[in-house]
Amino acid sequence: MAVHEHPHRTPGFHLSFRRNRTGSAVAAAADTVIHPAQARVLATLRVLTGFVFLWAFLDKTFGLGYATASGKGWIDGGSPTKGFLSHVAAGPLQSTFHAWAGATWADWLFMLGLLGIGVAAVTGVALRPAALAGTALMALMWTAEWPPAKHLADGSPSMSTNPFADYHLVYALVLIAVAVAAAGTTWGLGRWWAGLPVVRDHAWLR
Repeated sequence: MAVHEHPHRTPGFHLSFRRNRTGSAVAAAADTVIHPAQARVLATLRVLTGFVFLWAFLDKTFGLGYATASGKGWIDGGSPTKGFLSHVAAGPLQSTFHAWAGATWADWLFMLGLLGIGVAAVTGVALRPAALAGTALMALMWTAEWPPAKHLADGSPSMSTNPFADYHLVYALVLIAVAVAAAGTTWGLGRWWAGLPVVRDHAWLR
């Protein structure tokens, strides 16, 4: 996959897909044009989504007084996962999430995931790994909240607004979309990142 400007077409980014010399499909032969306005919209979506993850990391780390009360941050000895996971009250993995709540390894994985996804999306680098990690994280959080449930374990209404589609799925899809569209090249460091030798040799890092 190459991202380049074509001198004989409408200005914009062109994602080119070609076959290799043996004829096996590298990707379908096609040119998809991303115009500058579309690229800016994708970049804005990328940065805002990244800030959602980055802000969650900062608030949970330092207890900025929003979702995490002052003095209850990670650096103050609080657990970023205990409150959420210990109150899981629906779905097939209740006992599993309760066992994970407050575990050191769970706290570190969760916080590193938030930080890594947030930084990657805001700066426009490593969008493919960020999409993979973000999708996994959102899938786990979706399972923990379990929107299909009409009632919680104690019989009270779950107040679920939709049995399937919620913000976890939207965030995951956004991360996948900006990675597929190589949205890190606009208002980001994606072009520089893609030019690094290790990234050129391992396309999954882009």
